[in-house]
Amino acid sequence: MLIGERGGEQASPPPAASPRADGPVRLLGAPTAAVGSRAPSEQPARSPAGAVAGSSFTPLQNLSGTITPADLHFEVHHAGVPLIDPARHSLLIHGLVDRPTLISLAELKRFPQVTRTHFIECAGNGVLAWRANEFGKPNPGLTPQQIAGMTSNSEWTGVLLRTLLDEVGAKQNAKWFLAEGGDACLMARSIPIEKAMDDAIVVWAQNGEPLRPEQGFPMRLLLPGWEGNANVKWLRRLELGTRPWMTRWETATYTDPLGNGTARQFSFEMDARSIITSPAHPETIERGWRPISGLAWSGRGKISRVEVSTDSGITWHVATLEEPVRSKAHTRFTHMWNWNGAETIILSRATDETGYVQPTRAELMRVRGEGTAYHFNPIYGWRVMSNGRVFFHGDT
Repeated sequence: MLIGERGGEQASPPPAASPRADGPVRLLGAPTAAVGSRAPSEQPARSPAGAVAGSSFTPLQNLSGTITPADLHFEVHHAGVPLIDPARHSLLIHGLVDRPTLISLAELKRFPQVTRTHFIECAGNGVLAWRANEFGKPNPGLTPQQIAGMTSNSEWTGVLLRTLLDEVGAKQNAKWFLAEGGDACLMARSIPIEKAMDDAIVVWAQNGEPLRPEQGFPMRLLLPGWEGNANVKWLRRLELGTRPWMTRWETATYTDPLGNGTARQFSFEMDARSIITSPAHPETIERGWRPISGLAWSGRGKISRVEVSTDSGITWHVATLEEPVRSKAHTRFTHMWNWNGAETIILSRATDETGYVQPTRAELMRVRGEGTAYHFNPIYGWRVMSNGRVFFHGDT
């Protein structure tokens, strides 16, 4: 007699389990899949705006740790996302070099590779919080995603640019290089050669997988700590020369008007900045202990300290920085807070390893003027109402 048979007759299968409120549910689960997916209750998303030219913001308030999932990395495009055949794509390095060279993706991968963790931040990150609304102050209904969602932090894999320049024989009189992308507008930026010889990378992978199309597939330039627009996507050409090319992307745009009628140009480095991501709008919190958590970063190196105020900036407390603290990368900070139910404002303030301290909005306004268009990094916070509701506070 076979197991499962009784008196020559096969036993009926047991009835399928039904959900129970008083104990564990023992239902058969879903099968394995070629590609994993998020839980139905967890569906973070970017906030796209624009059509061919546009952007989408990372939902900072929905993320933990420091690494941004590749599908949530912010986007900025000036001519849409090109569809590029990696087998036909190549990188031309020419100009002041001994050996002008075309490098295919397959050839690029044969060079010694490095893997580094760095943030990328759009130079215009924070414009929604900087501009005053009709009430003369930043909108209290902004979320972390809307305030600072044009920064993301990833693990990048590629080849140091100085390795490629050694291969082609960069000439001693080369002082700048032009990086040109393969999108429809041929987006191009002039970069000092010192950055190429420092930590610039030509990358092909992000967070362990090939670059996604919106992040520059099949290869892009990574300039750690420098404004996002200079990290040219869909990289197709590097030309070495003696001076900047003065493209429209560094003259008509990505220059910073100042209050005195002049403008900053080639202001590449991103200043130290922090934002509390929880509690934040539109959360409603309860009395008692909870962590205040957020992100800090600097284009000049490591974050050395983050301070948190829970009494509208009267006193400040040093937050805990989660290890490892990496250079030119997002750092997660936390501070335990016992909220007593009183209305207050919570703030964060970052300091980097150069000693630079994140300024207030008023301090930045005095230096830059209200019309400044890029590199916004003021101290921001959240007003916690007595009923637990949380609103953006940008008037620092």
